[in-house]
Amino acid sequence: MSASHLDNPHQLASAAVVVGIDGSEDSDPAVQWAAETAARRGRRLLIVHGLDLASTQAVFGMYDLLVPAVAQRLREEGAARLACAARSARRVDPQLRVDTELSPAHPATLLIERSASAHLVVLGAGPGGELAHIGSTLLAVTAHGHGDIVVVHDTGSEQRTRTDGPVVVGVDGSAEAEAAVGAAFAEADIRGASLVAVHVAADFGFRSDAPELLPVRELETAAQLVLAEQLAGWQEKFPEVEVIRKVSVARPRTMLTAWSKSAQLLVVGSRGRGGFRGLLLGSVSNFLVQHAHCPVMVAHET
Repeated sequence: MSASHLDNPHQLASAAVVVGIDGSEDSDPAVQWAAETAARRGRRLLIVHGLDLASTQAVFGMYDLLVPAVAQRLREEGAARLACAARSARRVDPQLRVDTELSPAHPATLLIERSASAHLVVLGAGPGGELAHIGSTLLAVTAHGHGDIVVVHDTGSEQRTRTDGPVVVGVDGSAEAEAAVGAAFAEADIRGASLVAVHVAADFGFRSDAPELLPVRELETAAQLVLAEQLAGWQEKFPEVEVIRKVSVARPRTMLTAWSKSAQLLVVGSRGRGGFRGLLLGSVSNFLVQHAHCPVMVAHET
């Protein structure tokens, strides 16, 4: 089970919803989602922007006279971006407390540090494979951040924030998935939503011409057992949450992407095993970050 609220820094009343921006349009849905979440939960919103001045110094270091001017311009542009994002957040709720932080640090370093005490951290991802924060930053934060990291996708539709539909969690039976299950139950409880727990029975290299070779019934029975073991105790802790169990022998990314079309949040663990092998750090997670139709939460152990 997760630590109690008193021992969990992410649940303290002072823990803010943190959103990272990079000045691109991909940041806009993330700021909106973060502002709505902070407003609903009565939390402070902290908008951060990392300048990565060390890289600038490395590029312009030989030109000492240029470095101060370049750094000052970056600071001015960063401050303007933060001010714009703050105005956008306050339009969501004029009573929302919004703070901003402009840092010389690399964006990934900044967000990973802030994630240690944040309620959750939010980042944006563009449609069709273009990742905000130059891609590597987003992947670094989801891999090495603390607590819950949420990637908000610009799906290109008008419905950027979905408040109906279930919370969906990918379950693989691993110890790391326990954090995802706990986070998913908590989110479903807060949102008054049902929880769909899904498990892919096996990670085979599927061949469409030979499905009869797979022991489907045996796999599904084993998958139901995995779900039962992983969910044990959590339903008692969150008795108001309706739980729906789903198993499949489809590819993990196919199953989770399909569910993301109706879910308001998709939750995965920071590591994977079995049917969700490499879910965060491998191709499946990359696919979900780029193509899911709802925000994706990567849950880390506290």
